[in-house]
Amino acid sequence: MKHSAIHSIPWSDPLPPAATQALAVIETLTAAGYEAYLVGGAVRDLLLGLTPGDFDVATDARPEAITDLFPNTEQVGAKFGVVLVIQDHGYVETATFRTDAGYSDGRHPDQVTFASSLVEDARRRDFTINALFLDPRRKCILDPTGGKTDCDHRILRTVGEPAARFREDALRLLRAPRLAAQCGLRIEPETREALLEHKDLIRQISAERIGKEIGLLLTGPDPAKGLTIMAEVQLLDVLLPEVADLQGVPQPEEYHPEGDVWTHTLLMFKLSKSRSLALGLAILLHDVGKPPTLSYADRIRFDGHTKLGTEMTRTIGHRLRLPNNVVDLAANMVAQHMRFLDVQNMRPATLKKFLRQDHFAEYLELHRLDCLASHGNLVNHNFCSETLANVVEEDLKPAPLLRGRDLLALGYEEGPQLGMILRELETAQLEGEVRTPAEAEAWVRHTFPLS
Repeated sequence: MKHSAIHSIPWSDPLPPAATQALAVIETLTAAGYEAYLVGGAVRDLLLGLTPGDFDVATDARPEAITDLFPNTEQVGAKFGVVLVIQDHGYVETATFRTDAGYSDGRHPDQVTFASSLVEDARRRDFTINALFLDPRRKCILDPTGGKTDCDHRILRTVGEPAARFREDALRLLRAPRLAAQCGLRIEPETREALLEHKDLIRQISAERIGKEIGLLLTGPDPAKGLTIMAEVQLLDVLLPEVADLQGVPQPEEYHPEGDVWTHTLLMFKLSKSRSLALGLAILLHDVGKPPTLSYADRIRFDGHTKLGTEMTRTIGHRLRLPNNVVDLAANMVAQHMRFLDVQNMRPATLKKFLRQDHFAEYLELHRLDCLASHGNLVNHNFCSETLANVVEEDLKPAPLLRGRDLLALGYEEGPQLGMILRELETAQLEGEVRTPAEAEAWVRHTFPLS
């Protein structure tokens, strides 16, 4: 094709090591007479000064030609011309130029036609910033849709008519706020208007795809921005009405000078530099039980909001088809986020059991953010941190002084009582009441006398 027909931007910056495998694929394809380019998100990130993720390749080579050229491939989307070229340290997604026609299910094209030019391929992509092609041989970026200018001005704009792009694949409605947050972009007015107008199309999308996109938002660099956009275009009302309900819910000013529950939640995200999916979900939902439990007595109160919020977290997490272990951890963080108020008054055994929980660093981080986004008092956070710094693992999880077989030898019968006795014995051990097996045996005989 004639590259002079496309806006071409010189690119001489060295590519990161992550591009090595994709460059090897391009070298093989071009040596065989095909066109091949780095494409999509990685090129976008290079122009925005961000760290690229995976490097994908677009080519005019048909899938059968790709599989002939490379000894180890896997066709993950034969209908769509997508081939994984397996390399020594991973794979490179290699896609044939194509045009799409009709999206009756709001996700997949009804008809795919392989194209001969990158211009045709660019026109079917979602946003201009994702329709950029880097030619490593000629050291230039080819820009058929104006994506370079939009990168320069940090604008998110659809390729062509916004409504058409969102009708083709309604997940783009959610991808737009996520990309705006991830890349520090503002959404172009017509694109934003279309988000609002077509928000209900998102109902066509499977829970798994929605959950994955929300997961990317919650673990990305600026969830507060993405959530704010979702609220403004009413996507939050459609997808997460329980979270939308946080808006405007007042809080007692002496504890929450920052404002309502929504403001508090967004501020926690702004204060969070990075987070796992479980922590992101817990931040989003830690106060989700407040709107239904709001009452006015001597002051604004939310009695029972933690218990209800825990149940709601599980319901929402499972509705989004998030991994069970992530949902369980997030729900446990929500369930226990108010326990930090009592840490300085806990009995030694209770405190040790609290501090030794798996993933406790994330529980502690949720509490830190909760405090910083409200009253700013980190006394209980510091108490936990200092206690952990000065305690040895054996004090938190001491070796058992007695086991079930020891209780059986003492004459206790097998059954649920054995477990209960051992748990009570561990509590006494954590309290410092017993320190040796002999003391433990005497304690058991005294506390649970045999009839």
